Amino acid sequence: MSGQRVVIVTFDSAQILDVTGPLEVFSSTTRFVPAAEYDTRLVSVAGGPVLSTSGLEFTTTSLDDVAGPVDTLMVAGGRDMDAVCADSALLAHLRRLAPRARRVTSVCSGAFLLAAAGLLDGRRAATHWAECSLLAQEYPAVDVDRESIYVHDGNTWTSAGVTAGIDLALALVAEDYGRQAAAAVARQLVVYLRRSGGQAQFSALLAAQDADSEPVKDLLTWVPDHLMEDLTVPRLARQANLSERHFSRVFKAEVGVSPADHIEAVRLEAACRLLESTHAAIEQVASTCGFGTAETMNRSFRRRLGTTPGEHRRHFDLTPTATARDTLRLGA
Repeated sequence: MSGQRVVIVTFDSAQILDVTGPLEVFSSTTRFVPAAEYDTRLVSVAGGPVLSTSGLEFTTTSLDDVAGPVDTLMVAGGRDMDAVCADSALLAHLRRLAPRARRVTSVCSGAFLLAAAGLLDGRRAATHWAECSLLAQEYPAVDVDRESIYVHDGNTWTSAGVTAGIDLALALVAEDYGRQAAAAVARQLVVYLRRSGGQAQFSALLAAQDADSEPVKDLLTWVPDHLMEDLTVPRLARQANLSERHFSRVFKAEVGVSPADHIEAVRLEAACRLLESTHAAIEQVASTCGFGTAETMNRSFRRRLGTTPGEHRRHFDLTPTATARDTLRLGA
């Protein structure tokens, strides 16, 4: 395959990484993968300079100038999506180009644009974890996937928040030129070829940054280093120096999930990292991450990630030099 036309649709107030992340993946693929060639083009309704949320301007061409079929149509996300989704000219261009595109894709809140154009009706789709409920509410014909970093449904690909656009673009490269090509690009960019688990884990691990009260914030920072300990509500409440009833109420209000849900999410993330980066036995990973038994961890993987620990390990490349001394290391 060569010369694939990638049209990235942007607009004023677009998120810069929604554009530059995938753009760098396609550019690097063209540079470092023999025979690969992506012809990328940034476009907007009127063309000309487009101001991103960070203040950096993009130079774009007009969507009026995009004629004929494109290989990959990609829509960025950004701020002020209500106004963007009400742009009838932009929606008309998406409806014009999508039927003749091999792939229709979006990054982050760009899913709202595809949904507004009717291009996600009856399809599974992802968006930023904080916007999933709104997408489901405003576009009930869309089957919103709240967990996945990116979703592939037919010829439609949608991704979660911001940096997940890089994951999506690498998946598109893998589809076009194979997993080894995508892995080579990922190494060049010093990113994971595919991150473990789903995006729910990121909201869980970032919860400490959003917590308002010091007891909860300190507890969330403490938890990842004590996964093998008893992390039931009574134990967590004592650690936070709060009554159990008050602790449960404050935790749910600040983190958005119950203590048990949060602990399971953090343990899953730790297990995914060990499965990907070490040769530790699954039973040892389960014990190290606080699941107790391999069967308990297996049920958690199936319920929350839709896979098993063994399948997850087979999907991701293990570090060739992983040794026994790596098996209990949970650091980044």
